[in-house]
Amino acid sequence: MQKKILNDEMKSRINIDFDDTTLIPQLIGVNNCNLREIEGYINVEVDSNGSIINLYGKRKDCLVAKEIIEKSYIKLKNYKANNVEFNEFSIDTDIKNVISKKLINYPLDKNMDNLTISTWKKNILPKTDGHKYYLSCLKDNDVVFCTGPAGTGKTYLAVANAINCLKDRKIEKIILSRPAVEAGEKIGFLPGDIKEKVDPYLRPIYDALYDMMPFDKVDKKIISGEIEIAPLAFMRGRTLKNSYIIIDEAQNTTKVQMKMLLTRLGEGSKMVITGDLTQVDLPAGQISGLGHSINILKKIKGIEILKLDVSDIVRHPIVSKIIDAYEKN
Repeated sequence: MQKKILNDEMKSRINIDFDDTTLIPQLIGVNNCNLREIEGYINVEVDSNGSIINLYGKRKDCLVAKEIIEKSYIKLKNYKANNVEFNEFSIDTDIKNVISKKLINYPLDKNMDNLTISTWKKNILPKTDGHKYYLSCLKDNDVVFCTGPAGTGKTYLAVANAINCLKDRKIEKIILSRPAVEAGEKIGFLPGDIKEKVDPYLRPIYDALYDMMPFDKVDKKIISGEIEIAPLAFMRGRTLKNSYIIIDEAQNTTKVQMKMLLTRLGEGSKMVITGDLTQVDLPAGQISGLGHSINILKKIKGIEILKLDVSDIVRHPIVSKIIDAYEKN
């Protein structure tokens, strides 16, 4: 049913028609939740009728809403064309991409429109402009620093790209590591051998691997050494050749640890360092090796440093609102 326009200022109406009506349910969301999300950010009224979405409001606001909807529709078409799995589709990241004019912040080009990562279980596409730029940086540089808040896909996309390189035999092994620093709580002495002691700290990396590879394949490649998951202490004294190295939660490295890690890079290898500088769990007074290295390495050719933000969050839409609230406070 068409909504009533409440004042004379809201005169414009824009209709958007779509050629693939099978994507409309995902586009508008359960109980039109994605349309309500647009209304929550932009002063427009939105409804749908079959293959048409109707926008009502000031023309400039309707055009912004139209750009968001069309951007999301193209994303859904890419998902379908590349057999990318998705469940409930959220329009929240596209809203933030358009409103914050992310295209100005990231030097994107047409070659970044179809960045598909092929893994053993599924194909993965970047969901935001920040993700597109991140993947292009991973492709073009040997060392990439990526910072940003929780849920922006820093680790997930790095692991996906590493798996793709291993699958295509561009590298011989993947090395995944993160510092064993507790997040504000003490869990005491853990029982078991070294693997059992460090596994709880590395659980997020295992989760990403199992999401992109069959369970048995992950285990086989860990046993064969093609995938190595280890604490930072295991990196000292090594030269890592023909490897894809990912250092996760790097905000919890010290300056000495970060220097040690960066100097492990050997011939034919790539290294990705990810972290969130707002969630440093080091003891008071200890300087983060991630922040320190970014400051001193930013002018070196071949090293790319980028920062994702709340508009790149791909977890539950409320996560970005929680992070916004904490940043404002």
